[in-house]
Amino acid sequence: MMDLGIRAFWYDLPADRKEDYIQWLHEKHLPQILTRPGLLWAAHYELTGGGEGMKKVQESVVRYVDDPEVGQGTGYLLMVGAPNTDIFFNPNLPQISQKWDNETREMVELRNGLRTSVFHEQTRVYGPESSTRPPCTAPGPIIQMGAFNADTPEDEEDLGAWYVQYRLPNMTRIQGCVAARKLLSVSGWGKHSILYEFTSFEEREEHFEKDQEVLAMDDKAWTGRIIKYLTHGPGSPSVGRCIWPV
Repeated sequence: MMDLGIRAFWYDLPADRKEDYIQWLHEKHLPQILTRPGLLWAAHYELTGGGEGMKKVQESVVRYVDDPEVGQGTGYLLMVGAPNTDIFFNPNLPQISQKWDNETREMVELRNGLRTSVFHEQTRVYGPESSTRPPCTAPGPIIQMGAFNADTPEDEEDLGAWYVQYRLPNMTRIQGCVAARKLLSVSGWGKHSILYEFTSFEEREEHFEKDQEVLAMDDKAWTGRIIKYLTHGPGSPSVGRCIWPV
């Protein structure tokens, strides 16, 4: 069995209720939802950002969506994995929310700037550290996840070739990489997504950010061409550490 479906939630939390929410989520809500048939794993990440190289890329060349209807949350990322995306629509989120108790409703409403998407895995590669994560379990301790749209169908042809011919093959050799998954949206903002998994912030920054991501600022590099026709979601690419499960 493969975990080919992912529902992702990006959001912020009010400072004065953050501890209450996280305690409820980790101790009650996530263990409870994992009793639902078909769900394979859940993972909660605090989005702390990447290194200085990533910061320069985001500030200088990444273009962000300008739409008030798109949730602006950039503090946390919650993901749930399933064998396929059908699991997330039977029942769907509005139907599930009708059965929430008062505590669940109160805690979920603390999520500011919420946006959610359901993704189907297009393709996956494994890195040198793939043995550190058993199959069909939560992603690695450090993740980087981007969500974005391409400007034109021609750009999507180039984007697809870049992933298959260049980026994903490179991930199989990058020290500290657990896996990389190219995703396509079934619902929510952003047609495309990419989920990278790493063993540590240090490995990610030294062997991925400094070697690969900084190429976005090089006009002569394929990566530098790609970045110019993508529109990213708020905070994308999001870099963070897993805070549940520990």
